[in-house]
Amino acid sequence: MTVAPARRVAYETIRAVTASDAYANLLLPKAIARAGLSGADAGLATELTYGTLRRLGTYDAVIAAAADRETARIDPAVLDALRLGTHQLLATRVAPHAAVHETVQLVASAAKGRGPVGFANAVLRRVSRASADEWMVRITELARSDDERLGLRAAHPVWVLRALRRALAAEGRADELDGLLQADNDSPRVTMAALPGLAEVPAGAELTDYSPIAFRAPSGDPQPLTERSGGRLRVQDEGSQLAALALTRARPVAPGERWLDLCAGPGGKSALLAAEALARGARLEANEPVPARAGLVRQALAAVPLDVPVSEEDGRYRAALAPHTYDRILVDAPCTGLGALRRRPEARWRKQASDVAELATLQRELLTAALDAVRPGGLVGYVTCSPHLAETSAVVADVVAAADGAVEELDARAVLQSLTRAPLDLPTPADGSGRAQLWPHRHGTDAMFISLLQRR
Repeated sequence: MTVAPARRVAYETIRAVTASDAYANLLLPKAIARAGLSGADAGLATELTYGTLRRLGTYDAVIAAAADRETARIDPAVLDALRLGTHQLLATRVAPHAAVHETVQLVASAAKGRGPVGFANAVLRRVSRASADEWMVRITELARSDDERLGLRAAHPVWVLRALRRALAAEGRADELDGLLQADNDSPRVTMAALPGLAEVPAGAELTDYSPIAFRAPSGDPQPLTERSGGRLRVQDEGSQLAALALTRARPVAPGERWLDLCAGPGGKSALLAAEALARGARLEANEPVPARAGLVRQALAAVPLDVPVSEEDGRYRAALAPHTYDRILVDAPCTGLGALRRRPEARWRKQASDVAELATLQRELLTAALDAVRPGGLVGYVTCSPHLAETSAVVADVVAAADGAVEELDARAVLQSLTRAPLDLPTPADGSGRAQLWPHRHGTDAMFISLLQRR
């Protein structure tokens, strides 16, 4: 019996994610197309890939118990197959005999010798003898704390759920944690943007609640719609749209303004900024230090008939080359990505709590450099796809304090409310600042943080 193409695509994508730090949301569509999958088979490959990656930590606890050994002692290629098989056994309607047999076939093709095959067969048969609820009772009984138990049930590392709880508590909404964790595990609806001045929302399309240029993607693959429009109708999370529009529409644009997208990859916000610049008589430059991502920026900008030079420098150096030059700068800073766990399920397992301090240092340096590169009265939008307080409020507070009165924070929440089709539920943070935090469980967007800063 051969392995079904959908399962093989899922397995190979999971292997690339765990072994090579690939991004499933970028790799999987290409793998599906290469394999010629469509309809139900494409849907199965997507569910198996994302479902397995989303609950990786929980499945590892089940596998360790069933194998009676730590997962670190299992060959990585075998472990990824076991993860995929465990997901099928505990979270899908796939027949158990098919899940076990085809997973064993994957192991046979990925590992040498008969030992791994027999081992995988034995582990999966043990997993199949209990239900998902029974396994959850078994693994949570071994947890050392309430947070560890919650992390196993909700498939979030403990440090992540604690960071999310603190961010919600800063708004007086710590009781929303369960809803947020559930939203992180739900598949998001696909949202598209009609680039302003270049495209209109298609007639009859379902509008979203917030971004004035957003609509729900039609059923099926949105790529044909994007291609027919020349990239002017494009997939983009509603939170990302609002982050870019908050900067461009915070106040009227003067003709000839110079804008800079300092951390531009992969280019979605750059394309929106370019369309806004074209419509409002501004000029845009973009910068992305990673060459491959800079290439994606250029591809995204091709949809907009505006000459946008793209540099490939460290953002701190790039900003320092042009002091007091720009009218508006977007700093979409590198971050932990904890705000996009719905769309990038592997992100929760990829970062560690120890990564935050180094990222926060980079974020402060990028924001400081951007503020030095705007003219007096110039605006900087500081954005992260993470709600972690060390990456958001703490960074802004530190930079504003270090500026010693030269920088003021504007009311980003009021700006967003002026843009949206329906009112946004944006509580005032405990510090009383104008910062805005979007949430998947509350707004149906990625958890984007948005702050608007002005050089006096």
